Amino acid sequence: MNYKLLLVLLVCSCIACSEKKIKTPARPNILFIMSDDHAYQAISAYTDRLTQTPNIDRIAEEGMIFSNACVTNSICAPSRAVILSGKHSHLNGKIDNIFPFDTSQITFPQLLQGGGYQTAMFGKLHFGNNPKGFDQFKILPGQGSYYNPDFITKDSGRINIEGYTTDLITDMTLDWLKNDRKEDDPFLLMYLHKAPHREWLPAKRHYTEYINKTFPEPETLFDDYSGRGRAAKEAEMNLLTHMNWAGDSKIPPEVMDELSIPETAPWDKQAYNRTLGRLTPQQKADWDKIYDPMIAEFKKNYATMSREELMKWRYQRYMQDYLGSIAAVDDGVGEVLNYLEESGLAENTIVVYTSDQGFYLGEHGWFDKRFIYNESFKTPLLVRWPGVIKAGSKNTQMVQNLDFAQTFLEAAKIDAPDDMQGESLVPLFKGQNEGFRDAVYYHYYEYPSVHMVKRHYAFVNEDYKLAHFYYDVDEWELYDRKKDIHEMNNVYDDPAYAEIVIDLKKKLEEMRVFYKDSPELDQEYIEKYKTLDRWDN
Repeated sequence: MNYKLLLVLLVCSCIACSEKKIKTPARPNILFIMSDDHAYQAISAYTDRLTQTPNIDRIAEEGMIFSNACVTNSICAPSRAVILSGKHSHLNGKIDNIFPFDTSQITFPQLLQGGGYQTAMFGKLHFGNNPKGFDQFKILPGQGSYYNPDFITKDSGRINIEGYTTDLITDMTLDWLKNDRKEDDPFLLMYLHKAPHREWLPAKRHYTEYINKTFPEPETLFDDYSGRGRAAKEAEMNLLTHMNWAGDSKIPPEVMDELSIPETAPWDKQAYNRTLGRLTPQQKADWDKIYDPMIAEFKKNYATMSREELMKWRYQRYMQDYLGSIAAVDDGVGEVLNYLEESGLAENTIVVYTSDQGFYLGEHGWFDKRFIYNESFKTPLLVRWPGVIKAGSKNTQMVQNLDFAQTFLEAAKIDAPDDMQGESLVPLFKGQNEGFRDAVYYHYYEYPSVHMVKRHYAFVNEDYKLAHFYYDVDEWELYDRKKDIHEMNNVYDDPAYAEIVIDLKKKLEEMRVFYKDSPELDQEYIEKYKTLDRWDN
């Protein structure tokens, strides 16, 4: 026997096997970054009209940006329940911020954990104190606080940490990546910011800069809602009349009393005292140094300001704190992305940046969310996956937060349960758009309650938006999304759209059946809702 030849063949075989092993891609890590109420208008990858977010933009530059990403129900806790469960609100049961989440449901982190993934969550979950499917977590109780927050932890119970919450969440995320992560196993890491949720408190390094900035006003700041029905006219989210003076605009309660400014909500002054009351003496001194001149200027001018001038003033105050809060989020995203690059993890990590819904930044004179209208309904979505997504890609498909669960499960090569209702985005990542859905379903429930946005469900595709407002009204709205980008004119009763109305109504009913929603289920939730404290929001 030619032993030399046999030895050569064995060596070659080992090399071939080794090369094959090296070339076989491992299951990807997943870094899911989500902020709370981060409007797509406040990300410069979408538009640099208001602010710059260079680190978040990196994800789009090195991956894919979605221009028609949206939510199924534009409100915080329900959006998170949809993401975790992969099911619409009417099936997962978390229809609003009040209804409890059914923790017996299987969530995608549980499936990833069972499939060999390390799992960790840091930041804002919003509901539940013991999220299932996580090896490690440190989460804010409820809405959490911007300064010196409490955290609910898996190992140490409830703790308090001094500092700025956005930075603390980033530090926890980096610490887990550097010190707790097992190098041989893939991971799911949920990096969830409180910012820029109301009431907005920027970090010290940013409020000094942002309080002196002036921002362009939206075209629809003084919208009179004449082109729409009762829902828009009766909503309570106007910057001038419904935004809190103390909690939101940072006018101290004693100044409100001095100027005879009434509270816009029962928790107006309470919110100011609750949020700024958490500051240490040094933090409060730093805050007062910057905000006191603004307050003094306001006191001097208030009596002579017209309603229009007050509206403009309140818009600027809103943007200064809201966008200032986002600046720290962008800083943190940059730190985490830099670590992924430095550690070599970036090559096999899916990075997602999104928000739990959109937000009004003065459009239609509003703040908050809840409506089917674009600023609330649409959400930012930027995804990077080296080797799969081509850098600089753009996608216009109708994707939803409903799709995250099945996307991550497919990427991890784990079968999704049959009751999940989304569609995997993996084909879209690869540029394979054919066969993907061309329309989405939306349903909002929390009424009557804070902001008084009426219940409605809707069908939306790239061209049209058909919504039915119900409960104490029975009104329909249709918007031509291409011709009326600001959604100012309801064309439901326009004869030119009569055939389109018939077609879209049929499709909406078919969609309700497909997603297992119904008038009977609507009524069931209405009856249950009557038994709850609807103002605990």
